[in-house]
Amino acid sequence: MTRKILISMLLVFALAGYAMAEEGMSPAKAAQIDDTFSRATQWLKQENLSVTTSPEQAFIGDYILVIGEGLPSASSKSPAQKRLTAERAATAIAYRALAEMLEGVAVVGDTLVKDAELQYDVVRTAVAGFVKGAQTVYKDYNKEEETALVVVKIGMSGPQGFAKTMYEKLIGDPAIKKTVVAPKPEFTATPVALEEKYDGLIIDATEYTFRPALINRIFTPKGEVIYDPSRISQKVLVEQGCGDYTNSVDKAKAALSSRGAKNPLVVKAAASVNPSDLQVSDNDSIRIFSANQKTAFLAEAKVAFVLK
Repeated sequence: MTRKILISMLLVFALAGYAMAEEGMSPAKAAQIDDTFSRATQWLKQENLSVTTSPEQAFIGDYILVIGEGLPSASSKSPAQKRLTAERAATAIAYRALAEMLEGVAVVGDTLVKDAELQYDVVRTAVAGFVKGAQTVYKDYNKEEETALVVVKIGMSGPQGFAKTMYEKLIGDPAIKKTVVAPKPEFTATPVALEEKYDGLIIDATEYTFRPALINRIFTPKGEVIYDPSRISQKVLVEQGCGDYTNSVDKAKAALSSRGAKNPLVVKAAASVNPSDLQVSDNDSIRIFSANQKTAFLAEAKVAFVLK
């Protein structure tokens, strides 16, 4: 790429309606740029998508969407060459933005993908390979201004999602799993009779600083594990992740209902062990354990976390 390649990492402000005006920009040029952003904004609304601004948003929306913009290289001569090199520049920057977003994804507890890749080449390779395979879902080229705008999107869960790649590396390799997902004692208790039959779990974490992760765990006050996604089927994790993330109990119920859980048990988190792991009270620990003995909803990751 030459110095003439101008790129914007994430056009969040432009797509949110803010003008990207420059000093001395002519009204005609501003109108052309606004028209490009307007078409992109219209497409995003039509597809019910939005630019991803944080890893938390990626988990909630179940996708990451980034945007790059670029100009053609100085050596480009024909209109076709200019368009091609401009699109390549925009795509390269979108991929870089995507890699930076993925580095902010929490794996478990305080461990980010960025931290993990410092220790494990296999994790770094997984991230790099996944970025290269991301899907370009929108392109626009302004031939008057010779600028290209590219939108790149990847899913978080599902067969082609980022989580699949990471789960295969983290859970499929015993050495990595043992270090990143440190084993904890499992909670057991004598089941108690409950007033209802529950087929899912909702954890209200709105009173604590809590963020989604590839593996969100639930502990007792003594540090025993009630829910550890790394111990359940990799197929389940790939298809739906370790849980749903919403900002209300009603939305959490709706999300679990779509996966067959009609009567989830709702409990409040008692504390946050770290940014991505929660703790529940002794009483709620026994209730969750007892409910799960009847319907095994934890093994199917029928869990939803309510964030503030």
